[in-house]
Amino acid sequence: MGRYGSLDYPTFAKRGFLLGVAMFLGGALGASLIHGPSTLHTLLIDMEALGILVGLFAPLVFGVVMPLTE
Repeated sequence: MGRYGSLDYPTFAKRGFLLGVAMFLGGALGASLIHGPSTLHTLLIDMEALGILVGLFAPLVFGVVMPLTE
């Protein structure tokens, strides 16, 4: 047994990527519906950027780094 127990890294990588895609799409669609500067528009743009980061780093972390540290 590894150091982290029996974690299913491929499932975490896939779900993390899908979470990032959902955050990106939700932020992009929501920001396109709101016109003018507002706090909600800023939050949706931030969600869009975080979605990109989560979508890129989740497969890297859970698909490459974590299995190598076992």
